[in-house]
Amino acid sequence: MANAPPPRPQPFPTGMELSKHYRVEALVRLSEGRMYYLVTDDRPDQPTRRCWECGSEQSPRAATSCVSCNAEFEPRTQFLMSARWDPAGFEPYKKFFERRLSHPGVLQPDDVFVHKNVLCSVVRYRNESLMLDEAAPLPAGQVVNMAQRFAGLLAWLHHNGVSLARLTRANVLLRREEGRLLLYDPDIAHLYDGPVPESERGNELRDLGELLKRFTPVEFNPLRDFFEKAEDGRFKNPLEFGRQVEGWFDRSENLKARISCAAMTDVGLARVFNEDNWSWVSLSDEAQLFVVADGMGGHESGEVASQVASTTIGKVARERFAKGERFTPEQLENILDEAFQEANNTVKATAEERGNDMGTTLVALLMHGNLGLLANVGDSRGYLLRDGTLHQVSRDHSLVSKMVEQGRITAEEARTHPHSNILLRTVGTERNVEIDIFRLELESGDLLFLNSDGLWGEVEDDEIETILNQYDDPRVCARELIRAAHHGGGKDNVTLMIVAVP
Repeated sequence: MANAPPPRPQPFPTGMELSKHYRVEALVRLSEGRMYYLVTDDRPDQPTRRCWECGSEQSPRAATSCVSCNAEFEPRTQFLMSARWDPAGFEPYKKFFERRLSHPGVLQPDDVFVHKNVLCSVVRYRNESLMLDEAAPLPAGQVVNMAQRFAGLLAWLHHNGVSLARLTRANVLLRREEGRLLLYDPDIAHLYDGPVPESERGNELRDLGELLKRFTPVEFNPLRDFFEKAEDGRFKNPLEFGRQVEGWFDRSENLKARISCAAMTDVGLARVFNEDNWSWVSLSDEAQLFVVADGMGGHESGEVASQVASTTIGKVARERFAKGERFTPEQLENILDEAFQEANNTVKATAEERGNDMGTTLVALLMHGNLGLLANVGDSRGYLLRDGTLHQVSRDHSLVSKMVEQGRITAEEARTHPHSNILLRTVGTERNVEIDIFRLELESGDLLFLNSDGLWGEVEDDEIETILNQYDDPRVCARELIRAAHHGGGKDNVTLMIVAVP
């Protein structure tokens, strides 16, 4: 088992001076292993300023242009700065920076330095947005375009002797006005004097496949299955993957999403690692499955449990739907129950194999025409928004929820109760878990809303209701709900899914 990630250091305060050139303007984002800041070169304490065009540091602070290249100075230059604290990646990244490789898909830093055991990578800010702030899905054509661009970029990196340790949303920036995706602050696995060995050229495709699958619309199982092949290591190198992607360009033009939905997960403001997970899958032309899981057990346990559960439930449901075309409501409930039990027992078996106590909550929505089946174990919740009013459908399997039912405490007291984290039922703790299933007759205009306790524990239901009613675009709504969880304290991982009934 790998070592747990080091604890996140205290953020740099606003106004703090870094290196010779920078002053912290704001902390803008946290992710697993990263903190993102806006910084400026407004440093009146320094007698000279650096020219970011030629690198000269000879210009007087009051100069309006560079004394070396005559480039005009802005009153101040704004930068995006990534700060990371795992020392294992420091030296490989500094060597990568020293190579100064140039590619239109790589956002090369203007500066790299270490401050108090934190590696800082600085680039001039041009209104890029972090992929971390993008909710799924993206249009199928855009996802295919991402696949082709990153296949070419990975091939170029390999040709230049660069292999990546991993590739996640935290390494991708979006320059919207140009429609460009940029690799930023990558985790470097190794730098070779020549090209990356052929045997190692398929490694990054696993992460790329997972990333692309996440953003593929729920209706498009064939495209999602294709990316899952990459995630499973079925391609030897980016060139082979890229050639297969080419066949999807014409097909993606005909893939038009019918279901309006969104999903997003976030590490929050206090946790170092994200143990939440979500998934969605199309079961038939009129049936879809949506899943949110909140893992427990710590590093390399909770995130494994939530991933195994969300993957297994979708796999089992797809297999059952493949055996028939028409199902009664009772048969659909049986499918959902069977999928939950298989997910539960698979997590339990994985925990026994690894010798730990991993587990996860699980809430799922099976939509079949105008029938909705919502099932849950634990305290991840399912809600229905109808005619502008939010209703909690699921019941929390927690100690404080039982105390509220018994009249021992109020619902408001339950939110801050010292035992609010004690669950009475979870997936993976014991064989054959008890599942609650709720049947809903859906109406046009309904919204179904699934979320982990990182959201409902920080945001009151009436505020959730207000946000759900305020935005027509589910992806915008998802981002605003994540922001609300941060404003509420962000003490836990946050995962949510929004599904609109056509």
